[in-house]
Amino acid sequence: MELDPLILSRVQFAFVVSFHAIFPVFTIGLASFIAVLEGLAFKTKNPAWVKLSAFWTKVFAVVFGMGVVSGIVMSFQFGTNWSNFAQATANYLGPILSYEVVTAFFLEAAFLGVLLFGRDKVPPGVHLFAAIMVALGTFISSFWILSANSWMHTPAGTEFRDGVFYVTSWSEAIFNPSFPYRFAHMALASFLTGGFVVAGVSAWYLLRGREVEANRKALSMCLWLLLFIAPAQLVVGDFHGLNTMEHQPMKVAAMEGNWETSRNVPLLLFALPDQENQTNRFEVGIPSLASFVLTHEWDGEVPGLNEVAVEEQPPVAIVFWSFRVMVGLGILMILFSLAGLVLRAGGRYWQTPWFLQGLRVMSLTPFVAVLAGWFVTEIGRSPWLVQGLMNHNEALTPSLTGGMALFSLIGYVVVYAMVFTAGVYYLMRVLYVGMEESSEDDEHESERPKRPLSATHVPFEIDDNSTHKPLNQGGH
Repeated sequence: MELDPLILSRVQFAFVVSFHAIFPVFTIGLASFIAVLEGLAFKTKNPAWVKLSAFWTKVFAVVFGMGVVSGIVMSFQFGTNWSNFAQATANYLGPILSYEVVTAFFLEAAFLGVLLFGRDKVPPGVHLFAAIMVALGTFISSFWILSANSWMHTPAGTEFRDGVFYVTSWSEAIFNPSFPYRFAHMALASFLTGGFVVAGVSAWYLLRGREVEANRKALSMCLWLLLFIAPAQLVVGDFHGLNTMEHQPMKVAAMEGNWETSRNVPLLLFALPDQENQTNRFEVGIPSLASFVLTHEWDGEVPGLNEVAVEEQPPVAIVFWSFRVMVGLGILMILFSLAGLVLRAGGRYWQTPWFLQGLRVMSLTPFVAVLAGWFVTEIGRSPWLVQGLMNHNEALTPSLTGGMALFSLIGYVVVYAMVFTAGVYYLMRVLYVGMEESSEDDEHESERPKRPLSATHVPFEIDDNSTHKPLNQGGH
């Protein structure tokens, strides 16, 4: 059987990007949360804020490390698997990626060590400043990455001559038509991810009666944040969809499972897209709602996939169902945020077991929603790598063989499995110990080796029964 280097290269890049994406989307939101905690600790001198900041900084250290390790190889793939793409886009993507390193990585590298190890070694104001700079660095990094990715969807400010892109306007290329919507959508997704993870972990601790005051404060903060961010994401998503409708109509057609350009298009709740026969099976929908959502008119015209040749259509089933997973989880997030508001009466939000158990489960949903949204965005662009100008076949490395692509794919899967296992192990240790401190650990603080993961150091033995009480035994 002949191995297809194009398919294997696409699977490899999808695997690496999907594995990597879940870490930055969490650390961006978490870094901002830590900066807020540091500000509250600086202003109020309340030890609860200090405990929260110190604990979540340990979590940040582990996740940030996993994100760096998993993401550093992506740029190498441009040269090994997509050399034609790398050569064609070097005039734009080369400087953009270097700007990320110079502006974001250097900023994070300068202040991350202060944030992790400098709490008792620098003035409180300096430590707060370091936390703010780390949070700012994560946003600067996402700015450049999303600008580069958005340009591939809506190329602007460049000319394509003799197989090479030449920049004609840096401002138009950086702030291309889809970038503002994509950046806002991802920023809100980062806050949602950080908010639900912190809320879920805090709920788990509250169920066990651990560090009740600090975790109640953290949960309260997150629920207020989610109450505003979750509905805002729905609004931003609507604007993003309208922008996609204008610049990438076939992606929208795949999202809606719409084959014929028509008006009064129903919003399909369920369907089985049959791309071979260019139709849907077992459709269940709401009449005219897709037209209203996409055009804000009940009889608005929605493009159909049959406007282009079959080979230029994206894989409809994957895009169709990924979009519904993302939207469904987004609606569930809004419902939980509203439930938190209702349960605030009498302080029930942190004393209601079913709600706390639900938040534990919800802590995983933002990652699924982010991956589903990423599938919609990237697979929906197929077969184009640069929309309308360069497809995947044209971007592939000419000398790449199927065997070479398979070998590197297997290598990435094995290495990433090891990274993920080690990272989860350290993360579980941090979460298990929580905010409790060991007196012995404090005594030997000065002797601790200052390696990055040493910021996650926790004692090996804990007497769980001596301090932890569940809610129903008076722990609150």
